Amino acid sequence: MKNANIKVLCQTAILIAVYVLLSMTLVIRTGNWKLTFVSLPVIIASLSLGTGSGCAVALIGEFLSQMLTFGLMHTTIIWIWPPMGWALAVGFVAQREKRCGKHLEDRPVRCYAACIAGALITGCMNTLALWLDSLINHYYTFAVVFGSVIFRLPKDIITAFVVAAISIPLVKLLRRSGLSALQEAKNR
Repeated sequence: MKNANIKVLCQTAILIAVYVLLSMTLVIRTGNWKLTFVSLPVIIASLSLGTGSGCAVALIGEFLSQMLTFGLMHTTIIWIWPPMGWALAVGFVAQREKRCGKHLEDRPVRCYAACIAGALITGCMNTLALWLDSLINHYYTFAVVFGSVIFRLPKDIITAFVVAAISIPLVKLLRRSGLSALQEAKNR
């Protein structure tokens, strides 16, 4: 079991590194929203390693991304929480499926639905973070913060479809190849 814990920790660290890499390279920033695929390592961690690892990838990955992009600011704590919406939504549904003896990635409709729910939760949390940031720093008006939701949430749903389409076969491949640390611990 100790080896499995070390493997989970190492795989979580690798996915955090992928999160930071994706947040620095494959990003399109316009105004107060950005198009990125940082949710991919979060979903992979949630599906293959569990909700805790998914939350760790989201929280630590976003903290490092914020530090590298903006540095430590008084609003950093506000901005590191929203990506956990993906991990919580996908992880919760994956745990329910696991109790039934199934893997979430083997049920594509539910996996897509969980990813869309995660995207909507994260989008709402980002809106809240933007609103709190605007109250503290007086950047945007209420209308700009909540008016941009019309553009951000559809973008988040499209991103969820793309990320789910990538993560489902990727997690299946990880399970088949035996690279999932939790799968190895379960087989012992």
